[in-house]
Amino acid sequence: MAKRPGTGHLRIIGGRWRGRRLSFPALNGLRPTPDRVRETLFNWLAPVIQGARCLDLFAGSGALGIEALSRGAAETVFVEQHPDAVRCLRENLLGLDATAPRVEQEDVLNWLNGRSERFDIVMADPPFNQGLLSPVCTVLEKQGWLAPEALIYLEAERKPHHLALPANWEICREKTAGQVIYRLAIRRA
Repeated sequence: MAKRPGTGHLRIIGGRWRGRRLSFPALNGLRPTPDRVRETLFNWLAPVIQGARCLDLFAGSGALGIEALSRGAAETVFVEQHPDAVRCLRENLLGLDATAPRVEQEDVLNWLNGRSERFDIVMADPPFNQGLLSPVCTVLEKQGWLAPEALIYLEAERKPHHLALPANWEICREKTAGQVIYRLAIRRA
Protein backbone atom coordinates (compact mmCIF):
# COMPACT_ATOMS: atom_id res chain seq x y z
CA MET A 1 0.00 0.00 0.00
CA ALA A 2 1.31 3.40 -0.90
CA LYS A 3 0.92 6.08 1.73
CA ARG A 4 -1.28 9.08 0.96
CA PRO A 5 -0.53 12.38 2.64
CA GLY A 6 -2.33 13.12 5.88
CA THR A 7 -4.23 11.08 8.39
CA GLY A 8 -7.76 9.96 8.96
CA HIS A 9 -9.80 10.03 12.13
CA LEU A 10 -12.32 7.72 13.73
CA ARG A 11 -14.51 8.00 16.79
CA ILE A 12 -15.09 5.26 19.35
CA ILE A 13 -18.86 5.00 19.55
CA GLY A 14 -19.53 3.06 22.74
CA GLY A 15 -18.17 1.79 26.03
CA ARG A 16 -15.55 3.23 28.35
CA TRP A 17 -13.77 5.20 25.59
CA ARG A 18 -16.97 6.46 23.98
CA GLY A 19 -16.44 9.69 22.06
CA ARG A 20 -12.63 9.42 21.96
CA ARG A 21 -11.17 10.33 18.59
CA LEU A 22 -8.24 8.40 17.19
CA SER A 23 -6.11 9.08 14.15
CA PHE A 24 -4.83 6.54 11.66
CA PRO A 25 -2.53 6.85 8.65
CA ALA A 26 -4.09 7.61 5.27
CA LEU A 27 -3.10 4.46 3.39
CA ASN A 28 -4.55 3.15 0.16
CA GLY A 29 -7.09 0.46 0.98
CA LEU A 30 -7.37 1.36 4.67
CA ARG A 31 -11.04 2.11 5.30
CA PRO A 32 -12.24 1.91 8.89
CA THR A 33 -15.67 0.37 9.33
CA PRO A 34 -18.11 3.33 9.37
CA ASP A 35 -19.77 4.40 12.64
CA ARG A 36 -23.22 3.24 11.52
CA VAL A 37 -21.96 -0.24 10.63
CA ARG A 38 -19.95 -0.53 13.87
CA GLU A 39 -23.00 0.50 15.87
CA THR A 40 -25.07 -2.25 14.23
CA LEU A 41 -22.33 -4.84 14.68
CA PHE A 42 -21.87 -4.09 18.37
CA ASN A 43 -25.63 -4.12 18.93
CA TRP A 44 -25.52 -7.66 17.50
CA LEU A 45 -22.58 -8.55 19.76
CA ALA A 46 -23.88 -6.83 22.92
CA PRO A 47 -25.06 -10.06 24.62
CA VAL A 48 -21.63 -11.73 24.23
CA ILE A 49 -18.95 -9.01 24.12
CA GLN A 50 -18.32 -8.82 27.89
CA GLY A 51 -15.28 -10.94 28.68
CA ALA A 52 -14.92 -12.23 25.11
CA ARG A 53 -11.60 -13.08 23.45
CA CYS A 54 -11.58 -11.18 20.14
CA LEU A 55 -9.46 -11.40 17.02
CA ASP A 56 -9.33 -8.40 14.64
CA LEU A 57 -7.95 -9.58 11.28
CA PHE A 58 -6.78 -7.00 8.72
CA ALA A 59 -6.98 -4.59 11.65
CA GLY A 60 -5.95 -1.43 9.77
CA SER A 61 -7.03 1.43 12.03
CA GLY A 62 -8.08 -1.02 14.74
CA ALA A 63 -11.63 0.43 14.80
CA LEU A 64 -13.34 -2.92 15.37
CA GLY A 65 -10.94 -4.35 17.94
CA ILE A 66 -10.69 -1.08 19.88
CA GLU A 67 -14.48 -0.82 19.94
CA ALA A 68 -14.60 -4.40 21.31
CA LEU A 69 -12.15 -3.52 24.09
CA SER A 70 -14.05 -0.33 24.87
CA ARG A 71 -17.24 -2.36 25.27
CA GLY A 72 -15.77 -4.92 27.66
CA ALA A 73 -13.95 -7.59 25.66
CA ALA A 74 -11.38 -9.31 27.86
CA GLU A 75 -8.75 -9.37 25.14
CA THR A 76 -8.26 -8.38 21.52
CA VAL A 77 -5.51 -9.55 19.20
CA PHE A 78 -4.96 -7.27 16.20
CA VAL A 79 -3.31 -8.65 13.04
CA GLU A 80 -2.14 -6.15 10.43
CA GLN A 81 0.79 -6.23 8.03
CA HIS A 82 1.33 -2.57 7.09
CA PRO A 83 4.05 -1.09 9.35
CA ASP A 84 2.56 2.44 9.43
CA ALA A 85 -0.86 1.09 10.43
CA VAL A 86 0.72 -1.15 13.10
CA ARG A 87 2.75 1.74 14.54
CA CYS A 88 -0.30 4.01 14.73
CA LEU A 89 -2.46 1.24 16.21
CA ARG A 90 0.10 0.59 18.95
CA GLU A 91 0.28 4.33 19.70
CA ASN A 92 -3.52 4.58 19.91
CA LEU A 93 -3.75 1.59 22.25
CA LEU A 94 -1.02 3.04 24.45
CA GLY A 95 -2.84 6.40 24.53
CA LEU A 96 -6.02 4.66 25.65
CA ASP A 97 -4.09 2.78 28.32
CA ALA A 98 -5.70 -0.37 26.90
CA THR A 99 -5.18 -3.58 28.80
CA ALA A 100 -4.87 -6.96 27.09
CA PRO A 101 -4.34 -5.87 23.48
CA ARG A 102 -1.78 -7.64 21.32
CA VAL A 103 -0.72 -6.33 17.91
CA GLU A 104 0.83 -8.77 15.46
CA GLN A 105 2.55 -7.35 12.37
CA GLU A 106 2.11 -10.09 9.81
CA ASP A 107 0.21 -11.15 6.71
CA VAL A 108 -3.12 -12.50 8.00
CA LEU A 109 -3.06 -15.83 6.13
CA ASN A 110 0.55 -16.50 7.18
CA TRP A 111 -0.28 -15.69 10.78
CA LEU A 112 -3.39 -17.90 10.77
CA ASN A 113 -1.36 -20.82 9.49
CA GLY A 114 0.79 -20.68 12.62
CA ARG A 115 -0.03 -21.77 16.15
CA SER A 116 -3.74 -21.37 16.87
CA GLU A 117 -5.65 -20.02 19.85
CA ARG A 118 -9.40 -20.07 20.43
CA PHE A 119 -11.42 -16.89 20.04
CA ASP A 120 -15.05 -16.14 20.86
CA ILE A 121 -15.39 -13.36 18.30
CA VAL A 122 -13.44 -12.88 15.07
CA MET A 123 -13.69 -9.77 12.90
CA ALA A 124 -12.51 -10.10 9.29
CA ASP A 125 -12.53 -6.98 7.14
CA PRO A 126 -9.97 -7.64 4.39
CA PRO A 127 -9.00 -5.24 1.59
CA PHE A 128 -11.69 -5.27 -1.07
CA ASN A 129 -11.41 -7.06 -4.41
CA GLN A 130 -8.60 -9.40 -3.36
CA GLY A 131 -10.58 -12.58 -2.72
CA LEU A 132 -9.28 -12.98 0.83
CA LEU A 133 -12.47 -13.56 2.83
CA SER A 134 -13.25 -17.16 1.82
CA PRO A 135 -9.67 -18.43 2.33
CA VAL A 136 -9.54 -16.73 5.75
CA CYS A 137 -12.81 -18.41 6.76
CA THR A 138 -11.47 -21.80 5.69
CA VAL A 139 -8.23 -21.39 7.67
CA LEU A 140 -10.07 -20.14 10.77
CA GLU A 141 -12.14 -23.33 10.81
CA LYS A 142 -9.47 -25.83 9.80
CA GLN A 143 -6.72 -24.52 12.08
CA GLY A 144 -8.82 -24.46 15.26
CA TRP A 145 -9.04 -20.69 15.85
CA LEU A 146 -12.69 -20.67 16.88
CA ALA A 147 -14.49 -21.41 20.14
CA PRO A 148 -17.39 -23.88 19.71
CA GLU A 149 -20.07 -21.18 19.28
CA ALA A 150 -17.80 -18.41 17.95
CA LEU A 151 -19.25 -15.41 16.15
CA ILE A 152 -17.49 -14.24 12.99
CA TYR A 153 -18.01 -10.77 11.52
CA LEU A 154 -17.41 -10.65 7.77
CA GLU A 155 -17.19 -7.38 5.81
CA ALA A 156 -16.83 -7.27 2.03
CA GLU A 157 -17.54 -5.24 -1.07
CA ARG A 158 -21.18 -5.38 -2.10
CA LYS A 159 -20.69 -6.48 -5.71
CA PRO A 160 -22.37 -9.81 -6.50
CA HIS A 161 -20.12 -12.65 -5.44
CA HIS A 162 -20.35 -15.97 -3.69
CA LEU A 163 -18.87 -16.24 -0.22
CA ALA A 164 -17.78 -19.80 0.48
CA LEU A 165 -18.13 -20.56 4.19
CA PRO A 166 -17.35 -23.71 6.16
CA ALA A 167 -20.35 -26.05 6.28
CA ASN A 168 -20.86 -25.59 10.04
CA TRP A 169 -21.10 -21.78 9.81
CA GLU A 170 -24.48 -20.11 9.56
CA ILE A 171 -25.13 -16.49 8.62
CA CYS A 172 -27.37 -15.13 11.37
CA ARG A 173 -27.34 -11.40 10.43
CA GLU A 174 -26.70 -9.53 7.20
CA LYS A 175 -26.98 -5.90 6.10
CA THR A 176 -25.66 -3.55 3.46
CA ALA A 177 -24.46 0.03 3.74
CA GLY A 178 -23.39 1.83 0.59
CA GLN A 179 -20.91 -0.41 -1.22
CA VAL A 180 -20.39 -2.69 1.80
CA ILE A 181 -22.11 -5.92 2.77
CA TYR A 182 -21.56 -7.10 6.30
CA ARG A 183 -22.56 -10.33 7.93
CA LEU A 184 -22.41 -12.07 11.26
CA ALA A 185 -21.91 -15.82 11.15
CA ILE A 186 -22.11 -18.30 13.99
CA ARG A 187 -20.00 -21.41 14.14
CA ARG A 188 -21.92 -24.52 15.08
CA ALA A 189 -19.70 -27.00 16.89
